[in-house]
Amino acid sequence: MTEITRVPLQPIAKGALGKLWLGVAAAAAAAAGLAWATLPAGVKVDVVKEGTGPSPTADQVVWIKYVGKLADGTEFDKSPERNFPIPGVLPEGVPNLVSGFVPGFSEGLMKMKEGGSYVLHVPADKAYGATPPQGSPIPPNADLTFNVELVDVMSREEAEQRIAAAQQMMQQMPGAPGGGAGAPGGEPQAAPQPQR
Repeated sequence: MTEITRVPLQPIAKGALGKLWLGVAAAAAAAAGLAWATLPAGVKVDVVKEGTGPSPTADQVVWIKYVGKLADGTEFDKSPERNFPIPGVLPEGVPNLVSGFVPGFSEGLMKMKEGGSYVLHVPADKAYGATPPQGSPIPPNADLTFNVELVDVMSREEAEQRIAAAQQMMQQMPGAPGGGAGAPGGEPQAAPQPQR
């Protein structure tokens, strides 16, 4: 038979077990960091001012103010200033369906909350990729950054009703085309639809 030599176990030095667990935790953290670093870059949302309430969904309309910039800081797009917000009817900003943007912008909006301000980082593969809009100052494969203020969120139906109500109010104003007393004649305009 084979003889086994017995080796007595030495007691663990005081504090060594804690160091062992710290070493295991450090190795696990390093492995997690390495795994995270190898993932493709995704949409990132930095909070400037946190909003309130639920985040919008893909089928809702958002009213936003935004400025789009390239990685070098060049501004390529900006929401137009609207001089016609009507308290209780039309909020400030530009209306659009959440799903009506490039995928990364839509994804970022769904991480925001009404009333908040954010910096949205959209990697090229979730923006325009290799084929930006023709005539656009956006180069191929450009990562984009947007400063976004999410003014309001509502259902598509509510947005359409509010836009129609605002259109009707504007037509009834004196001097408006097709509108109130003293207004020159004109054909009534169809209510503008949220941008898609």
